[in-house]
Formats: sequence, C-alpha cells, structure tokens
Amino acid sequence: MTVKRFYLLMAVIGTLVPWLFFGRFFALNGLDIPLFITSLFANGAAGGFSADVLIAIPVFWFWSWRDAAERGLRHWWLVLPAGFCVGLSLALPLYLYLREPSAKA
Repeated sequence: MTVKRFYLLMAVIGTLVPWLFFGRFFALNGLDIPLFITSLFANGAAGGFSADVLIAIPVFWFWSWRDAAERGLRHWWLVLPAGFCVGLSLALPLYLYLREPSAKA
C-alpha cells in the first residue's frame, strides 16, 4: 500500500468512525445543536478531549494553510469543511493525502 492510499484510507476511517457516534446522537436527539455542544463537555473526560481537539484543529488549519501556500498546493481549502463537518480525524489525513505527490505512471 502506498503512503497516499494509506492517507486516503485513514481519511475514510476518520470520517466513518466519528459519524457513527454523531449519527447515533442525532438519531436519538434530533438536530439539537445546543445539546450537542453541551454534551461535548458533559464530564471531565469528554470536556478534556473536546477541548484538546477544539484547540488542535485551528492550529492544524493555520499550519496547513501556510504549508499549502509554500508548496503551491491546490485544494487546501477542503480541510476547512472536513474539520467543521467531521473533525481532525478527516482533515489531517485528507491534507496529507492532498500533499502527497501522485504516483508516476
């Protein structure tokens, strides 16, 4: 398996696994965004994990934006909706996938 395919696989897994949890939450509670946000900080463990990710994602966005500019990488902006709609588990491997050169034929 190439590195690029590994990143793509991790992006798929990084999308599916969080959405299994998100989907279950929304199936039980409907599209209750205030409850969703409150639930992110329901206890110390959830709050610590949520804070960690919420701090890491803007740092990743800033770093990837600068890295993409230096490399002339197109489609960098895809990490923004990936981070908002899924999280760092999709945004990071997606960016690494985009950053990896295509295989030569």
